[in-house]
Amino acid sequence: MNHLIQQDPLAPAIVCDSAGTSNYHIDASPDRRMTAAALKQSIVLRGKSRQVQPEDFKDFDLILAMDRQNYADLQAMNPDPAYVSKIRLICDYCTEYTDREVPDPYYGGTVRFLVM
Repeated sequence: MNHLIQQDPLAPAIVCDSAGTSNYHIDASPDRRMTAAALKQSIVLRGKSRQVQPEDFKDFDLILAMDRQNYADLQAMNPDPAYVSKIRLICDYCTEYTDREVPDPYYGGTVRFLVM
């Protein structure tokens, strides 16, 4: 997503971050399989993993969950009912595919990392 944002004139006004709902893999680099798939598309992945923090619900305008379990986890982590409308499924914005959840490729092979 950050790769696409950097191509937009509004890039200086957009902050995009990624965080997990669990506390494992904190400070880990992007998955090696995803890194390789991204490089084939001339995309360099940067950053380290982190866990969602209570202040994220205040600081971000939109919080996108990859699947229903993460959506439920985010709802449970939400510190303020005022932020409920910020939490959405990422596939709610998908117009080309019918999937309602993003498959978790972590336990799969390289086939699951298809970059279009």
